[in-house]
Amino acid sequence: MAFDWIDGMAVVGALALAAAAFTLEGIVVAAAFGGFALSLAVWRLYGGRPWEALGWLAWVGAAGTLVLDIGGGAFLTLFLGFGLVGVFLLIGGRFGYLRDVWSVDSSDA
Repeated sequence: MAFDWIDGMAVVGALALAAAAFTLEGIVVAAAFGGFALSLAVWRLYGGRPWEALGWLAWVGAAGTLVLDIGGGAFLTLFLGFGLVGVFLLIGGRFGYLRDVWSVDSSDA
């Protein structure tokens, strides 16, 4: 699938958040990343890519674990779990490994 403007915004936003990590507190950057990923999820859902939207929502969960500061093994499990699920959903949705279950074909009805 081609690189579109939302992908470009994701790259620019990630670079801006990485630069902000050097000047702002980590919790502020994590909260900003959560909001940024939530907006990307909404745009992906609006654009008809629900698997990628779910992947970005999983990354919102990963950012939420950073903000909540759970600590211990629960933090590691939640952060890695949300992150890996997000990566797999993004890759699966982008490269067509996940079926399109949201579209309705009129010939099947």
